[in-house]
Amino acid sequence: MPPLRDTGNGPEAEDPEYAGRYRLEGRLGAGGMGVVHLAHSPSGLRLAVKVVHAEYAADPEFRARFRQEVAAARRVSGAFTAPVVDADPDCERPWMATLCIAGPTLAAYIKRNGPLAPDEVRRLAAGLAEALRDIHRAGVVHRDLKPSNVLLSEDGPKVIDFGISRPYDSELRTETGKLVGTPPFMAPEQFQRPREVGPAADVFALASVLVHAAAGRGPFASDSPYLVAYQVVHDEPELEGVPADLVPLIRDCLAKDPELRPTPDVIMSRLPPLPEDARPALPRLPDVPYEPPPRPPRRGLRPPRAEARPPRADTPVTHTGRPPARWRREVEVSPPAQAPAAAPRSRWRRVTWFAVGAVATVALGVGAGWAVRHADTGDEPLQTRATTVGTVWQPWQAPLPGKPPVRGEARPAFCDHSEGALYCSAPGLLATRINSLDGKVVWRREEAGGRAGAAPVAPVVGGGLVQALSPDGRRLSALDPASGARRWARDVSRYVGRVYFAGDTVLLVAEDGTVTAVDARTNKERWRHAIPGYRNPVFSSYGTGPAYAVTPSDNGRRTRIVAVDPLTGRTLWQWTANGSLSVVGARYDGGLYLTASDADNRVSAVVRYDPAARRERRVLLNAPVIASSAVSRRDSVYVLSADGGLLSVDTERGVQLWRVETSVANASALVSDHRRVYFSAADGRLIAVDTSHGELLGQTKPRLARAGQGFPGVLPPPVAARGKVYGSAPDGTVFAVSGREPEHWH
Repeated sequence: MPPLRDTGNGPEAEDPEYAGRYRLEGRLGAGGMGVVHLAHSPSGLRLAVKVVHAEYAADPEFRARFRQEVAAARRVSGAFTAPVVDADPDCERPWMATLCIAGPTLAAYIKRNGPLAPDEVRRLAAGLAEALRDIHRAGVVHRDLKPSNVLLSEDGPKVIDFGISRPYDSELRTETGKLVGTPPFMAPEQFQRPREVGPAADVFALASVLVHAAAGRGPFASDSPYLVAYQVVHDEPELEGVPADLVPLIRDCLAKDPELRPTPDVIMSRLPPLPEDARPALPRLPDVPYEPPPRPPRRGLRPPRAEARPPRADTPVTHTGRPPARWRREVEVSPPAQAPAAAPRSRWRRVTWFAVGAVATVALGVGAGWAVRHADTGDEPLQTRATTVGTVWQPWQAPLPGKPPVRGEARPAFCDHSEGALYCSAPGLLATRINSLDGKVVWRREEAGGRAGAAPVAPVVGGGLVQALSPDGRRLSALDPASGARRWARDVSRYVGRVYFAGDTVLLVAEDGTVTAVDARTNKERWRHAIPGYRNPVFSSYGTGPAYAVTPSDNGRRTRIVAVDPLTGRTLWQWTANGSLSVVGARYDGGLYLTASDADNRVSAVVRYDPAARRERRVLLNAPVIASSAVSRRDSVYVLSADGGLLSVDTERGVQLWRVETSVANASALVSDHRRVYFSAADGRLIAVDTSHGELLGQTKPRLARAGQGFPGVLPPPVAARGKVYGSAPDGTVFAVSGREPEHWH
């Protein structure tokens, strides 16, 4: 394999020769975090390939953020951005290849030609509003929209550089003392409350960009970033030079309160229409041939086979053409002084100098952290459709019964499915039965109280009754599934936080480790005794099989596991394993799937244990991850990391199969069904991943608490049953979608 770095002391001694399969033909630009190179795809597409500096490639936190940048750029439609053609954030030198778009940046154009004409400003406003709508619909907040991140292409503006963007649901935090963004184009909340930054901050930046385009300067102008920050937070904007018909809209977009700013859809509806016969294209600079600087001669170098990777099949790839000559303004532009004279090259090999410079700025800097916020979503009516042969099932959405959530409060429901019904609990709601066919509420039982910050426990059907734990965790009620009437109740206050359900048995663990087993149908005690060697066992149960008690040692180096028959209390088998282990699933034959964590609480391996043969199989991950959830399905285990990476491990073959970036840093527990893995994001989105190839199949729209962040402390997992997937959202709704068509979710 060829070396990744050049040798010698020249300015390109740090440059790799290849990024994956792409030969890097010359530098387009450089920044603090990486270098952007010119490259060509096998089909001849011009690419801008960003390669991260070696010093940052060695930083795991930076790698996580770079993965987020790649994932965010991929989530957004290529109609308004530079499409991602290929990327590898996990190789020795992480890189990302995007389509090289012909066109100058807005900043470069205004610097050389002055402000745009009024009609050009209006067209720019419409294009950027469309771009933000697309970006926000993908669940991403850009957070650094500015003139140098807007390309003026033939078919409209393109928004680039997702280096500090974040998904709505992310919980990665901004480092103390780090300013994330560009002060003249930052919203007040980015200075005051950086952890609460949401889509409204992009709207503020959009207005600032439009003022810059119309007047040649921003609405808050100063040479000092500190003075600009003060002006953004406290002063009124300077809008002289802005077309009069745009001033009211731009002033609303620059409101100090983010809740008062219009959404991109509202912006488009308020823009004055352009005459059909007078819609000028956005301005363009004339093309100037560019040749990359000479590189030292290389001998015998070939693409590194180990890193060769074909472009993703689902990545949009489009050709971009040159603008009509009538829209080009005649200006003199000289190529860089260091570029030597070169023989003429074919037209498809030429690169617009300013386009190259613009694309070079796509993602040179990756921010120190991100903050999040969310847009409101409205309720949708139930969707059932009557036909001559009955009712055809349709996706539905319904509000939870009872008192609606207060402004900005999250009220997600925790649900379970049994015999064609959903049983859900939520703050203030002990239990409710919802018809899984159409979302209609059959009955509900409300109950006040609850521990501060505690999440409800989903009702569980056991012994033919609905087992529901009160909001304060002090009383367990068994409810009739048909009517919701209470059949029995038990005081479980001495077991707060230690109530477990195992088939038709309820397991109550006292502080001294004594386990009391109760018949879920009759409330009668089945058995009571301590589990030998277990001071405070934590039980896991899957279906009607054994209950597994897990207790790690004090130093985390060993874990003891015992399988208990929940009906009799008899110990079926015991096993002591190395490391800190957690049960994530069970086999049909009584075996277990577990994850093993290292001293830094990172999952480093997946373990399969066969109790009949007393045999353990341990599969090491390619790299340890801080896991937020894991689940098993047949012989595979799926692990979701805290940075949004989902990976698959085949315990039969003993290999890690794939890893996919989901961009969801704060997620619910994973749920597996057939060849799908599902989980929920903090903004109420439901995400589906194909387990055969590790591909994101689809996601629903965000469903947030109204007019607020509405982030629940613990996210309820979705429920998969009979080909349907049921989710619950912070806005207090429960919804159902088809598990067979995730690509059509909305």
